[in-house]
Order: sequence, then structure tokens, then C-alpha cells
Amino acid sequence: MDTHQSVIKLTRAQIYQHHHLILKDVSFEIKKDEFVYLIGKTGSGKSSLLKTLYGDLELTSGEGSIVGFDLRKIKEKHVPFLRRKIGIIFQDFQLLQDRNISENLLFVMRATDWKDDKLMKKRLQEVLELVRMSTKSHKMPHQLSGGEQQRIAIARAFINNPSLILADEPTGNLDPETSEEIIQLLQDITSKKTVLMASHDQYLMDRFPKRTIICDKNYVYEK
Repeated sequence: MDTHQSVIKLTRAQIYQHHHLILKDVSFEIKKDEFVYLIGKTGSGKSSLLKTLYGDLELTSGEGSIVGFDLRKIKEKHVPFLRRKIGIIFQDFQLLQDRNISENLLFVMRATDWKDDKLMKKRLQEVLELVRMSTKSHKMPHQLSGGEQQRIAIARAFINNPSLILADEPTGNLDPETSEEIIQLLQDITSKKTVLMASHDQYLMDRFPKRTIICDKNYVYEK
């Protein structure tokens, strides 16, 4: 495998959750700087596939690699190092409600071994400007709209300048207009990133067409 080009590669992978087979014989490859949709109905296995990719579910059958890590061989103690190379965006934002936006982002930086306060503040400002939220750093999460909270969640995913972004239904809790803004933002700021985005919003995918991988009836195939 050319690790400079192939960011995700699965070959005949079986995706399990609690010993229940969710997806069979999954084989696909995503190259550097590609933006790819992962679509399927609720319960089709999209989230289980993403969880396998970021090490939340173990890959026990088939082959899989992501950002240079072998998913069959990775030990639990090495999963945090895998996740530092991946930015993960969730549907429900997962912001810490007891601290402001700056402290939410600084919390992640401290957890991933940033030490230099000056560099941390510089990076904090950079990611807030990236998502056009530089004036909201003092706000608490509940003071922001859903779209603004998702922008902060995107900023958080970019903190460690990851080579890969995994987004699990990032517009699932947003109204249609805000969803468009978020997808436009993601596409604007990820031109030099690899992105795999799970969604079931057909309108958005028609509006912003990209390569598409489908989960359906326990299988994964290309559209």
C-alpha cells in the first residue's frame, strides 16, 4: 500500500458490534485529499464503520489501515495516537457544557500533550478563524446556535491539524439552511484534507456532489 496516497483502505473487512455482524466483506480505498460521502439509512452500519476506523470497535476479520495504522494489529494503548491524526465530528457536537468555547478547545489541546501556552493560544485563534467563530471564544456552548456549536466542533476536529476528518452525520441536528452552510464550510476548509462524511441527507449530496460509498443490507458498495 502506498501510505502517501491511501489514507483509508479496507479489504474484506467484517464489521461487528457486540459480536453482531453489521457489515460484510467491506472493501474500499480513500486516497489523500478525497472528500467522500458514506450514505445509508439509519441503522445501516455507517456509525459502526466509522467507529471501527477510529478504533472504538475492534477489527477482527479482514484487513484495514487508516492514516498509517493497521486496524487489525493496533493495541488499545495506541488508539489515542491514532485519534490524534484524525479529526472526528459528531452529530451532537459533544461540547463540554461547563466551560466556554476557548476552554473547550484548550481542554482538547492539553489532553493531546500541548504544553506551550503561547502556541496553544495561537492555534486556538487559527482554528476559530478557520470556522469564522473568532468573536465567540468567550461564549458558553448553550449561548450558541446549533450551527455555531457545530462550527466549534469542526474547529476542535482541526486542532491537531489532522490528515483525515471523519464526520458522523454532522448536519443531522441542523435545519436545511444551516446544514448547507456547514457542508459548504467543510468543503471550503478541507481542500487539503481527506474527508469521510456519513450522511443520509440526499438533498445535500445532490447540492454538493462527491464520490459516494453506500451502506445497504449489510454490504458496502460504490454508487
